[in-house]
Parts: sequence; structure tokens; C-alpha cells
Amino acid sequence: MTRTAHEIVQLARSKDRLTALDYFESIFENYQEFHGDRLFSDDEAVVGGVALLEGKPVTVIGIQKGRDLTENLKRNFGSPHPEGYRKALRLMKQAEKFKRPVITFINTAGAFCGIGAEERGEGEAIAKNLLEMSDLKVPIIAIIIGEGGSGGALALALGDEVWMLENAIYAILSPEGFASILWKDGSRAPEAAELMKITAHELKELGVIERVIPETFRGEPLTQAALIKRLKSDLIHKLKELSRKELPDLLEARYERFRKY
Repeated sequence: MTRTAHEIVQLARSKDRLTALDYFESIFENYQEFHGDRLFSDDEAVVGGVALLEGKPVTVIGIQKGRDLTENLKRNFGSPHPEGYRKALRLMKQAEKFKRPVITFINTAGAFCGIGAEERGEGEAIAKNLLEMSDLKVPIIAIIIGEGGSGGALALALGDEVWMLENAIYAILSPEGFASILWKDGSRAPEAAELMKITAHELKELGVIERVIPETFRGEPLTQAALIKRLKSDLIHKLKELSRKELPDLLEARYERFRKY
């Protein structure tokens, strides 16, 4: 069954999707969460820490949405503040120091656009992440697990490879925002979604991402256990491959990956 882009947008935003913390607990062992950016506060929209994958330490970072109003208020609906991105960068620099691969799980409509976030340097925090990730001396895999919205998603997605779940989206802005700008009519979001090339299969064809993680088989949804098993296996295999690369080759390939755009 082929879904429309608008249908995939709705699935990507579903509150029933696995969250970053769900993946942490299901794929990895001994996950230990770290808190705070050592500058301002702890942003609960961004979660991360150290875990084991097949017995080897990795750093995992994710953008966390909630499943109900209470949790969404706690997680700011998955829209990080500057301190969230700075916490992520602190974890990535720690990973570099101890030579741990970095895996990010991204699900956000975008960075928080409040006045306070701007006052505390939202744009600078995102730009700093991009600068540092471009030269981070460990392998990085970024996975879009739901929404991948604008710079808020890109700030954790500058990796050696970027993957997407089958029913995820990755875009410079929402279809509603696109429709509002182009036609001054947000209700035309379904039409905008078809034009924007934001689905996993479209972005794979365009070379923006390297891999689509299946969520269905012969038109039927995969179980969560099957999805987790597939993703864990793919991560283990790819990290072994990336870890075998000489550091200059790893960084050059990462540079060329983004330079080609």
C-alpha cells in the first residue's frame, strides 16, 4: 500500500510512535542518562547519555516528545531550547574524548522559537553543533524517527550517515508553514506535503539520506520488536564499518557528504 505524503506526515506525528527513550531502552543496554549543559539548565526535550551496544560503549542523544499533555509540557512538545543543543554538544565532545560513536534519534517539529530561547542564543547553539559535528572525531549516525523539522533537527543530524524510518518526514519547515508562505493558506498543507519531497523514500532517491528503515512488510505494519531488531542489527553493522575507517578518511567522507548539496 502506497501512502500519500500527507498520510505519512500524520503517521510521523502520531503520539503512538516509539520515542527516543523507547529506542534507548530497547536497543541498548545499561543506558545512563546525563543532565544539563553546565551553562544554564537541563532541557528535558533533549535526552542523552552513555549506553552499551553489543557490549561496546556508545553515546546516544535524542529529542523526546511526550505521549500526553503532561509529558509534552515537561518535554516542551519535543522543541528544544538552546541548552538542549548545548547539552547534546557536551555529550558529543565527551564521546569524542573517550572515542565512543554517537547515535542520535531525532523527532521534533523544530527548535523552540520563544523569546527566551532567542535571548539565550538558539541560532548560535544550532550553528555550533553543526560546526563541531562536522569535525567530530568519532563515527556519527543520525536517525529521523518521526518529524525532522528544520534546523532544530539538522542540529543533531550532521552525521556520517542519516537514516529515516519509513513513516518519518524530514523538511525545512512544516507543510502548514510551507502552504502559509506559498499560498497564504495553511489549510493546503496536504497539497504542500506532496510538493515538498519530505518522505523517506523521496529523500533516499534524492541522496539526502542513506537508508530507509522499514516499518511495514507487504503492506502490513511490523511489530515493534521486529523494528527494533532490524534497527539494532543495522546499527551494529554500520558502526563496525565506520569504525574501521581511518580518521582522516571518515572526516573527509563526512565533509564530502554534505558538500555535495
